[in-house]
Amino acid sequence: MAPQSSHASPPPAAEVLRQRYAGRLPSSLGDLRGPQHGQVQLPLHVAWSGLRTYDLDQPRQRMSLYRTVLAEGQRDDLVTLLNQDLLLAQWPVLRTLISRHIRRVWEDAFPTLASRTSTAA
Repeated sequence: MAPQSSHASPPPAAEVLRQRYAGRLPSSLGDLRGPQHGQVQLPLHVAWSGLRTYDLDQPRQRMSLYRTVLAEGQRDDLVTLLNQDLLLAQWPVLRTLISRHIRRVWEDAFPTLASRTSTAA
């Protein structure tokens, strides 16, 4: 008979990702006070390769910026680069472009996002 280990097994990868994204969340959507128009340059720790400057007045670039910041940004990046009104307006489409872990964390924390999804459908 094999000896039993006294060590707890590590959490599943999905739980690790969920905790990582949940730890970055702002306190409220109202904390998201980023710009609504113009050029935004992402810091290197958020966008370390490829496009780093985005034009918020171009819908595809705006969507790409939000995808990148949601996936790679820390809490300070979220509140300074994302805008509450733009996030709410884009959420029905944006939620289909981000990972399910990010989507679940944001919709669980902010039911307003989940409700916008059901009203947009």
